[in-house]
Amino acid sequence: MDRNTVSIEKNLSCDDFQAQVEDVLIRHRSILDIITKLDEYTSRINRAVIKSVTYCGCIEIHATRQDYNRESLEEIKNNMQNHVKGNLCPSCKEILEEEIGAYLFYLSALCNALDINLSDSLLKEYRNMKTLGIFSLK
Repeated sequence: MDRNTVSIEKNLSCDDFQAQVEDVLIRHRSILDIITKLDEYTSRINRAVIKSVTYCGCIEIHATRQDYNRESLEEIKNNMQNHVKGNLCPSCKEILEEEIGAYLFYLSALCNALDINLSDSLLKEYRNMKTLGIFSLK
């Protein structure tokens, strides 16, 4: 792939992606198919993460109780752990990117079926995060 193609692809908009999904989706156009495919790909993402731990071993999960006993939300935020140790190997990362991509495909298909603009949803969530900051408590 040439540099120009990579540059264009890196700047792909949600609207372009959603329109492409509308153009190529044939078999799973029913909302029932779409929501079950979303559920399937959620499971596949979870399974790929778990296999990265239990089969490949490129990452480890060391889960412990989170410490909420801090003075401020900023301190709590800065002390929260994601419990992941290590980094995904190229193979596991590629698998997860594929599964997440397929999930995004079906999320876009759901938006299309319900006449929801994915970009608008993303923008609304972004504005909420910017407005509320750490007080959104997600």
